[in-house]
Amino acid sequence: MNDFVWFALFAGLGIAIIAGPLGSLMVWRRMAYFSDALAHSALLGVALGLFWQLNLNFAVLLLSTVVALIMILLQHRRQQVTADTLLGILAHSMLAIGMVVIALVPSIRIDLLNLLFGDILSITPSDLLWIYGGGAAVFLTCVLCWRSFLAITIHEDLARVEGVHVFAQRLLLTLLIAAVIAIGMKLVGMLLITSLLIIPAAAARRFATTPEGMAILASTFGCIAVAIGLLWSLFFNVPTGPAIVVCAASIFVMSQMVPVRE
Repeated sequence: MNDFVWFALFAGLGIAIIAGPLGSLMVWRRMAYFSDALAHSALLGVALGLFWQLNLNFAVLLLSTVVALIMILLQHRRQQVTADTLLGILAHSMLAIGMVVIALVPSIRIDLLNLLFGDILSITPSDLLWIYGGGAAVFLTCVLCWRSFLAITIHEDLARVEGVHVFAQRLLLTLLIAAVIAIGMKLVGMLLITSLLIIPAAAARRFATTPEGMAILASTFGCIAVAIGLLWSLFFNVPTGPAIVVCAASIFVMSQMVPVRE
């Protein structure tokens, strides 16, 4: 195989591995829509990064972090508008603002299709360094804070009694999700990155008996989806990012057909 195929495969496997534990936490905490809002803000991050001539990965991470902070603060304020409505407003507003900025600034030239649906076959060695360097930092943080994340997922009031700083842990978890979105956006695109986090974890939930087992199984399913989706894309000339997500969705469907002992 050509070098670009190996780069794409290693990039996809790296993202799938770190997506497993974070995706599991997102499934337990029902954060799918939350992460969608972060992913949609990535377009504005790319536009601003190009306008200010910043590294695009850094620009997306920076803006995703700002959006994550805004969402956390909004959730902690008493509002007449429900949390899911606020997330919907923020997600689609950020996406629309990004499109407007791209349209209004003639110097910004990007391929929207690759940005929205991924361009994994254009992964470079520097992208791999970004993925594995950032991914290692996210994975290590997740491992060190795993018990605290589980505690606030099971029962926040009980976690608070046990000495866990609930707000700090929620904020840290949100920032980790923002980092994974920024790292993995080139893999399947900003519209599909949440699915790579959620779908393998949802499939793993049916078989796992422990939180750690679910995280490992979610990473495994993600790696399988990446490998099969990449091969499918190469042999049948279909978009790679959507192919990976379709494979993950197929794994989920098959997982629901397998009888599991209660």
